[in-house]
Amino acid sequence: MTTDTATFDALPQSAPHHPDNAARNRLVIGLLLVSTFVVFLNETIMSVAIPHLMTDLGVTASLAQWLTTAFLLTMAVVIPITGFLLQRLNTRPIFMVAMSVFAAGTLICAVSPGIELLIVGRVVQAVGTAIMMPLLMTTVMSLVPPEGRGKVMGNISIVMSVAPAIGPTIGGFILAHFDWRFMFYFTLPIAILALVLGASRIRNVSTPRYAPLDVLSVILSAFAFGGLVYGLSSLGEGAEHGSAIPAWAPIAVGLVSMAVFVWRQFGLQNDDKALLDLRTLQHKNYTFALITMAVAMVALLGSSILLPIYTQKVLGLDTLQTGMLLLPGGLLMGVLGPVVGRLYDRVGPKPLLVPGVIAVSAVMWALTLVSQHTPVWAVVAGHIVLSVGLAFTFTPLFTSSMSSVPPKFYSHASAILGSVQQVAGAAGIALFVAVMSLQTAAGAAAGLDAVDALAAGIRGGFLCGAIVSLLMIVAAFFVKRPEGGHGGPAMGH
Repeated sequence: MTTDTATFDALPQSAPHHPDNAARNRLVIGLLLVSTFVVFLNETIMSVAIPHLMTDLGVTASLAQWLTTAFLLTMAVVIPITGFLLQRLNTRPIFMVAMSVFAAGTLICAVSPGIELLIVGRVVQAVGTAIMMPLLMTTVMSLVPPEGRGKVMGNISIVMSVAPAIGPTIGGFILAHFDWRFMFYFTLPIAILALVLGASRIRNVSTPRYAPLDVLSVILSAFAFGGLVYGLSSLGEGAEHGSAIPAWAPIAVGLVSMAVFVWRQFGLQNDDKALLDLRTLQHKNYTFALITMAVAMVALLGSSILLPIYTQKVLGLDTLQTGMLLLPGGLLMGVLGPVVGRLYDRVGPKPLLVPGVIAVSAVMWALTLVSQHTPVWAVVAGHIVLSVGLAFTFTPLFTSSMSSVPPKFYSHASAILGSVQQVAGAAGIALFVAVMSLQTAAGAAAGLDAVDALAAGIRGGFLCGAIVSLLMIVAAFFVKRPEGGHGGPAMGH
């Protein structure tokens, strides 16, 4: 095992420079990028479909919302386990598992007669989705030398921005012309093609090593991350509809489980037996990047929920028009991804990150002024500026966070990053929706008509995002270029 581990740890330095491996590495990363694009597209293509599903399947808003909640919940439970999977399994088998499970979930959704099986399909899809992003991040860190990581992470940001951006547009177009099941019929062939290409072309590029699985840690992480995501997701819903289970109960279970989980990881990590090795957080640059990312996710997922509600319920646009409104910003973010990546390789994170988060914060503050009479062009312009800010935020954060830890912690670093993103995203949605609901109710009670009351609620939600975004600006100043992160030796050697 010593030789295997040494070989694995040497990969980031030797593999990219070996002429025999360069083409293989490009192919593997390319296939992983395409596959991750498919699973990200699937996440947002559903975002415009909830009202249609409520009508077609005759279900309530709170039941239909489980299509999103169950997806997020499954992601939160599975992602912490990916650190273990990425150590134990080689690249090809773990890719095959992830894409096979995702394709199976997509097929279940496509043939679902009712909401129950549709939710099951979304859960199965989420298992595959949860594995793909950590697999892509860990593979890139293992194959790409420090001086080239910004460029590759820029390509990853194309996937992260363009897929979610065109998802609602494609979803809106399909719903305008076809049955909702065609959203899954559209995704399924692409998923199967990615699976077939991966099966025939992808090569193993890591060396698996023994990693014990602590079953108690798995159970605790499921209750910890699952409880927090479910409780936070229920908060907004509870504010709007009322809920059988009070939201504080799963949050309390999540917090207690998280405390016990963290205590157990501290006990296991010195023997390399932890499910999530928290020694990763001893690398300060990683931790500051993680905090900035978490705050960004709170602000951004919250706003991504409110913007479509605002454009459809206040401005009166339909789903397709809303999708088209959000498309230019998403595409621009994708175009900027590689540019920002190359700039990162030259100047490091801070000159990109600080202006990026300031732009995001400025748009959040501007969105606190929206009303029934805000011109559509102003919303499009604001979303474009927001997208540019995000392009300058995510690539530096991903690259500097992952480059700040030694190779043996790559799988743990990507799993922690993914887990924090899920919890922070759920917190953002909960916060924005809860504030919007409470403010809307207060506006209605004060005698405002329904649209004006909702507009006031949405302004309240965006005000939360604007305040939270100030924390992101503070955290961004602490993110630095990783030691040895520009052509020097990788940390840990």
